[in-house]
Amino acid sequence: MRGRFTDQGGLFSYIAPDRRVPANHPLRKVRELVRDVLSDLNRSLGRLYASEGRPSIPPEQLLSALLLQVFYGIRSERQLMEQLDYNLLYRWFVGLSPDDPVWDPTTFTKNRERLQNGDVFTKFMTRLLNHPQVKPLLSDEHFSVDGTLIEAWASQKSFRPKDGSGDDDDGANFHGQKRKNDTHASTSDPDSRLYRKAAGREAKLCYMGHATMENRHGLAVAGRVTHANGTAERRASETMLKARRKAAGRRITVGEDKAYDTADHVANLRAIGVTPHVTQNQAVTKTGKNRNSAIDERTTRHSGYGMSQSRRAMVECIFGWGKQHGTMRKTKHRGIGRVAADFLLNLIAYNLIRIPKLLAA
Repeated sequence: MRGRFTDQGGLFSYIAPDRRVPANHPLRKVRELVRDVLSDLNRSLGRLYASEGRPSIPPEQLLSALLLQVFYGIRSERQLMEQLDYNLLYRWFVGLSPDDPVWDPTTFTKNRERLQNGDVFTKFMTRLLNHPQVKPLLSDEHFSVDGTLIEAWASQKSFRPKDGSGDDDDGANFHGQKRKNDTHASTSDPDSRLYRKAAGREAKLCYMGHATMENRHGLAVAGRVTHANGTAERRASETMLKARRKAAGRRITVGEDKAYDTADHVANLRAIGVTPHVTQNQAVTKTGKNRNSAIDERTTRHSGYGMSQSRRAMVECIFGWGKQHGTMRKTKHRGIGRVAADFLLNLIAYNLIRIPKLLAA
């Protein structure tokens, strides 16, 4: 018998959002982890707000909504608010009832900057990695480091001379001009830098993101964003690994690709108590000679070197997920502080996606 079509159906619903989400939905375990970490951060979050005045967006809901934005690659806060208004799954994850109004996008953005300035994302990452269920999954001895380019939210036309010359055509015709970061800067995002990934590739305005991964299960344990230049990867690696070495309290190892194979970088790592398992760069130079690697048989003869090299490739999965599914490929933020906060959110989201699978294995 044909069912009767009734447009809009009933006016009220008595089914809770939690009952609409399948019991095996992957966000259930993620939501549980997020709630545990946020409860630990309750005191830190309280210090960011005044004791009087109008109530703001609850930071727990704000951070949950930001994670949703990365999980589903939602390109802007405005679109996030739009989808949060009608998507019951999103409302359930954030903690909104079906009747609760969503927030104004501008208000949401200003409150996001409060969390960013309060270093909440870094604290969330630290508490997540120290969670009783997560900590046994991590290695505190073997790590990998790599970097990636994050395309800036700025056009090539905005890259103009710092002295103000060449503004007659509004930056539209720059062909044939020699443009360098020393003499030019973007008018829309001054922190971005013109950089190319390899010889023969086009130069883009971008930032450089750096991630440290533990080698046991491939989870991200630290991240930084710097200006894009030729030494940024090595300097960021040394800074992050120095903190890892101090936390471990003993010598650690790091796997890196051949872009890190320089004598000064290898010497700096050894000086801070890090064993460099760097891929040997013995490429042929322009003069036809083989390049001398800073890594010799004293390092490569150990079995641990080969293990570090095989695990090192897993760090590409972090960047691949962030650029394919997250918001890492082309940032929608301007300024190195905002870009760094979004980069760290992508690392947190990647860990939250991976951890439930590791716990179930």
